[in-house]
Amino acid sequence: MFSLDRRQQLILLVAMAVVLFGAGYKYARWQGERMQTPAVERAVPAESSGKTGQDVVVHVGGAVEKPGVYHLPRGSRVNDAVLKAGALPDADLNAMNLAAVLADGQKITVPFRLPSSGTPGASGPGNASITSRAGDVVRPDSAANSLKSNSSPLAGSPQVNINTASRQELESLPGIGPALAERIIEYREKNGPFLTPEDIKNVSGIGEKKYEQLKDRITI
Repeated sequence: MFSLDRRQQLILLVAMAVVLFGAGYKYARWQGERMQTPAVERAVPAESSGKTGQDVVVHVGGAVEKPGVYHLPRGSRVNDAVLKAGALPDADLNAMNLAAVLADGQKITVPFRLPSSGTPGASGPGNASITSRAGDVVRPDSAANSLKSNSSPLAGSPQVNINTASRQELESLPGIGPALAERIIEYREKNGPFLTPEDIKNVSGIGEKKYEQLKDRITI
């Protein structure tokens, strides 16, 4: 056994205190870093969990069961969006380009199938006479002459179906040249068939004045 004097004992106590303080400081620092690490790891997935840049957002309407806004993976086709919304039985899918790639913010309108055209109210050969408003019986040939005299010059011209007409047929319309005929065809290929004759005003270059010239010559 060896004995230490008072001064040596004091130095030894100070040294031990310094060692213990250093060890306690390092332990406290390590424990603090350990407690903070999970919080940082939890925050990272939260920031990267968004779908920005991965999806496209499109609006589907028209002849579908569930119209609305849909999120689809980037690179999806129009067909994918229509499947999500559920096409109705009378949807005219052949009028659409189902293979087109979706663009973010695009609106897709699924058109309804157009009814078969007919001539309602046409007179048959068995109609021997027509009754006028005054109650007088008018002979068919007289009624035809009266209608012919009161009709406009365009009434005798055939109407053009703007959903199915060729470029040459469109150019037969008043005020429609090759450029406008091409725009009409491009519009219906991109947006689907016209739902009303007035929708032709959505084509660039066809305003209210030109529509007035066309409205008696066009149909859908």
